[in-house]
Order: sequence, then structure tokens, then C-alpha cells
Amino acid sequence: MKAEIITIGDELLIGQVIDTNSAWMGEELNKIGIKINRITSISDDRDEIISTLKEASKRAHLVLITGGLGPTNDDITKKTLADFFKVNMRFDEKAFEDVVHLFSIRGREVSAINRFQAEVPENCTTLYNKVGTAPGMWFDEADVVYVSLPGVPYEMKYLMENEVIPRVKQRFKTPFIVHSTVLTFGIGESFLAEKIAAFENALPDSIKLAYLPSAGSVRLRLSGSGNDEQEVNDLVRHLTNQLSEIIPEYIYGYEKDELPKVVGNLLKLKGLSLATAESCSGGFMAHLITSIPGSSAYYMGSSVTYSNESKTQLLNIPASLIEKYGAVSEPVVLAMVESAKKLFKVDCAIATTGVAGPGGGTPEKPVGTVWVGVSTPDETKAYLLKLGDNRLRTIEVAALSGLNLLRKALLKK
Repeated sequence: MKAEIITIGDELLIGQVIDTNSAWMGEELNKIGIKINRITSISDDRDEIISTLKEASKRAHLVLITGGLGPTNDDITKKTLADFFKVNMRFDEKAFEDVVHLFSIRGREVSAINRFQAEVPENCTTLYNKVGTAPGMWFDEADVVYVSLPGVPYEMKYLMENEVIPRVKQRFKTPFIVHSTVLTFGIGESFLAEKIAAFENALPDSIKLAYLPSAGSVRLRLSGSGNDEQEVNDLVRHLTNQLSEIIPEYIYGYEKDELPKVVGNLLKLKGLSLATAESCSGGFMAHLITSIPGSSAYYMGSSVTYSNESKTQLLNIPASLIEKYGAVSEPVVLAMVESAKKLFKVDCAIATTGVAGPGGGTPEKPVGTVWVGVSTPDETKAYLLKLGDNRLRTIEVAALSGLNLLRKALLKK
């Protein structure tokens, strides 16, 4: 079975709005065995919409459309769909009642333009929207199902979850698809591929492996499909366990685990506290840690010492040490991490110092050179990273690397 998504709106094409709807819809449909073969973004133009629908109908069994269902003149999707199917518009009383109810909750009166929201093509099944004024529309014509949804993300998600997905599961017979995601950190995509080459080459035809790289990490997604749900589940689980045994040193979690949360859980489990001292990462590590609810149980604070003077004044790093070795050095990062432990009276600390760029590099310490210090109750160590010349990536990877190195240190015992 093939499915396509068509997103409508000039704002998408000029970059004013980022299309997050398609990614969410694709993920949710994939869970019920429907694969999206194509995503198309087009302008609010009648001829463009009609021609795109005609092309999609030749390729797909399910066509999902988002956008252009508002009450203003630039929202032309409903009328264009009526033209495409060569039908008239009808007034849906139930849809209008939903609009009136929504406006009454907000203490507002329904205007003539809002009344227009209840008009739909006469051949559609109305999908009633309890969280917005624009209803969705379901068309089943010539063995192709077309679904038109609002572009507002929370309205689209409500209709997908409560109306579209249940109907799609009834209308189409689809295979079971099972995903398992293994989260790795500290190894590049190509090096990871070499390490698991034999495993990947031995995968059965029903299993696909995808590499999804991001800053410092690679997600490995195993996808299995078949008609027997239990059989697919068992096979994917077995292969996930195999993969975990091949590269355990690089795996920090599974599915939607977040590295800061994984580290936080370890600290809580062991009853340990944490502080950070950041130079090149500029507080980004503190941001990652405190983005996790409940982090106040183990995280005591951060000292962002960006200049040499602040390192001396706030962390008591001897100026002579900085002068002798440079701020970006092993001795300085070790002094920073030990000072953070004393300053915040904690069990563990992480420190960063480096050259984020684009300037400031030298032949000995080029842009992207970062030292990370990690201290636990058992040991204090420094690690040298070479992160390249992308400033924002260096900051992000330095912060995540510090967290990952602490995670590995805590797991030693």
C-alpha cells in the first residue's frame, strides 16, 4: 500500500513555517503499517492543488492533505476539493454546532466568516474537530482515500488520532511494522557501520536497518514487517539484543531515551550530586541537565567561566597555570572540575574548555579542540576531543560528550 502527504501553504514554501506535520503523520502512520512514499509541499493555488491531487491519485491508495482550511480568502482547499471531485458544497449543521460551542467557551460570537467553516464538499464524510473550527474531510473515491486536515498541528493531531487512524485501520489491510531504536554516542556513522557490518549483512529480508546521525550520536533503527505481529516483535527484540552485545560501550539508551535523563537517573540511583564548570560550552550543558524535570534532586549548579579572569576569580584557577599551559589544556580542565566539586560541595562534576571558533585556533590547538574533565567519587580524568570547525556543533557535542563521559564513569562500578 502506498500513501502520500500533500502540505498546502505559501508559508511553507518561503520558510516562514516549518512543516512538522508531515514528520509526525509519517511516524504515526508507520506504526500501523502504512509507509509514506512521497511528501509534496505546494502553494495556495487552485490549479497547483488540482494537478497535484491528480498525480497523487495515480500513485497512492491514501492521500493526506494538510492546510488551507481556515476561514479567510487565502484558504482555498475546501472549494478546490469540491472542484476536483466536481461536487457542490453543503452546510454541515453538526460542524457548525462545534464552531458555536468553541466560540461560546471563549466568550465570543460566531461571525459570518466563521459560519463558512461548516461548509464542506457534499461527497465528503465530515471529521468533526473538537479542538478547532475547521472540520476534517474524508473522501473515498475510485479506490483512493483522500483526507483533508487543518494545518494547525494540535488540530491535525487530534483528528489523526481520533478520526483518521481508526478509519484507515478499518479501510485498509496493512502489515504489522515494529521499530526498535538503539541510541549510540561517541562513534561516527561510518565507524559504527564497520563495527556492525557482519550483523547488518546477516539481517533477514523482513528487517531493515537505518542510520540516523545527529550531533555526536547515531540512532540505529531496526524495522521489521510481517503479517504475524508476535513473530515480528520477537524477531526485532532478538536482533536488538544481538546489536546491544556487539557495541555495548557506545549504547546509552533505547527508543526515546535522552542522554541528560539517563545520566540523571544514574545519579539518583547512586545517590550522587552533580555540578558543572563550563567555558567553551557556555552553559549549554547546564541547560541540557535542567531541561529534565526533577533535575534539582541531583544538580546543584554551574559556573560559566568563559574568560581566563573568571576562571581565576570564580574557580580559583591559578593564573600561572593558565599562563603556562593555556586555558584549553588538560591541567586547566582538571583544575576546573576539581574546583567545581569543592565550590558546589558535590560528588561529581564535569568541566569543559576549548576553542569553539571560528577564531582563536592555533596549529597546536586548532578550532574544535576541547578538553572535558569528569570527576566522580572514584576518579578524576580529562579527555581530549577534536570536534571540527562548526561552532554550534562543537558547543553541543562538547556538552553531550561531558554527560556521556560521566555516564560511562558512573557505570564502571
